[in-house]
Amino acid sequence: MIKQAYLVASGDLRPAANRQCWPAQAQMEGQLTDALGKLGVQVTRAHPYDAAAGHGFIDSQRMGMDVFREIPQGAPVIVAEAVWQYSHHVLAGLRDHQGPILTVANWSGEWPGLVGLLNLNGSLTKAGVTYSSLWSRDFEDDAFTGKLQEWVQTGRVTHDLSHVQPLDGGALSADNRQLGQQLAHDLRRDKAILGVFDEGCMGMYNAIIDDEMLNPLGVYKERLSQSALYAEMRRVADQEAERALAWLLERGMTFDWGTDPATQLTREQTLEQLKMYIAAVRIAHRFGCDAVGIQYQQGLKDLVAASDLAEGLLNNPDRPPVYHADTGEELYAGQALPHFNEVDEGAALDALVTHRVWQALNLDPSTTLHDLRWGEDFGDQFVWLFMISGAAPASHFAQGYADATSERQPPMFFAQGGGTLKGVGKPGEIVWSRVYIEGGALQVDLGLGRAVELPEEEVRRRWSLTNPQWPMMNAVLDGVTRDQMMAKHQANHIQVAYAPDRAAAQRALEVKAAFFDALGMRVNLCGVGTETAPQDEPQPVSITTAHA
Repeated sequence: MIKQAYLVASGDLRPAANRQCWPAQAQMEGQLTDALGKLGVQVTRAHPYDAAAGHGFIDSQRMGMDVFREIPQGAPVIVAEAVWQYSHHVLAGLRDHQGPILTVANWSGEWPGLVGLLNLNGSLTKAGVTYSSLWSRDFEDDAFTGKLQEWVQTGRVTHDLSHVQPLDGGALSADNRQLGQQLAHDLRRDKAILGVFDEGCMGMYNAIIDDEMLNPLGVYKERLSQSALYAEMRRVADQEAERALAWLLERGMTFDWGTDPATQLTREQTLEQLKMYIAAVRIAHRFGCDAVGIQYQQGLKDLVAASDLAEGLLNNPDRPPVYHADTGEELYAGQALPHFNEVDEGAALDALVTHRVWQALNLDPSTTLHDLRWGEDFGDQFVWLFMISGAAPASHFAQGYADATSERQPPMFFAQGGGTLKGVGKPGEIVWSRVYIEGGALQVDLGLGRAVELPEEEVRRRWSLTNPQWPMMNAVLDGVTRDQMMAKHQANHIQVAYAPDRAAAQRALEVKAAFFDALGMRVNLCGVGTETAPQDEPQPVSITTAHA
């Protein structure tokens, strides 16, 4: 029985974000402390509020190490998160800690604690740290308090993971299995390169895949510097950026331009973003990259406009043409150059495989990652809101670029401005997935779902509760409840790609599963079976979220 617990809160690396988000964190901690108090648990905050900094977050890796040095090794620890956090701030302390660990998040669109929680959970899983996890809207509902009581009594929390079934490769259709195996063979034979513009963005330890895991798949990294990207941007002629902008305007894209660069998107910022797009394509071609990832959030954010518009353009086969600076050859003509937002290498491997499967099936290979940002019931179903600052291609919107707008990123995070590629995901069938590391090995979760069309009023409401500048997808996942998704998913990011109908989605999922399986990865089907051998109706089971 737990009688006392230490509470820690990992924060952002950006001081402005920590100051603005602190009131929401303080409110959440108060609600959680009250809930624990009702169960007889005394909560000790392991680090004080810093009046000079204007917040009470752990805001650096060094600070996190110092805080955990003072926590008794066997004491219960709660990591409470109401906002985005940098996992490496607390990972060193949690990796060595011997007592029960509970990660807890609010359930809010405005304050993305659940996004930070999923990244921390994925990082702990990769590190082999045992933990339990909970989330709640107000920390008073029966589901939360019952699970919290379980943790107080046993030091662990269990969740229903009956939606997860390991792939039975023999149950796949012969054609789908053969195609997936052939694609895996081709990847190993020909090899692929991920262009990584600086690794380890935003404390996402779970987003780094070691070479020893990637190389046996035929995948290698070209480690690139964002300073090289900046230098290449300076070599892009103004006329080239203007031509790319004209291309977008001809297709109906709208730019919400103003005149104050400190608070508004300006035409000059958009042109700078297009220079980044051109520069990224040219560098990728120079090094023979099959996909690229720009970190931006640390480093480039202090120099140039946001990378988000460039990211979305890269993920679309239909994009402004980019030509070799010397020969005039069009680079990656008629192809997407998959971009993995925030250099998330789990998303990189996923996007690479998705791109090749969708091309082999003659489907639109446009893919993106999104944050599992939030969700609510709408009508008789739970509808997730997937949202990401960058990387969403216009082909995911009903009318493509004609449905896309570019709005300025919030000045708090993006002092140099720049816009997004904003729109709403069109209704349609999707395949979702996530590549992650568990037990020292690569795994992937795969599932089906559909992007749904919501009334315009509901779409506006959801934007108002999150980030109105960012693209969104409203999605229903087949056979997976909200809490099952939260308990199992090992990242803040989820990869999505469209299929024209359910049969095509099912086939794409099977070929993708066979591809990953042939690479030697563990494949988990989530909420779905295979077409040729449907799974029996799963019975509810109770499985701990702890990972050894």
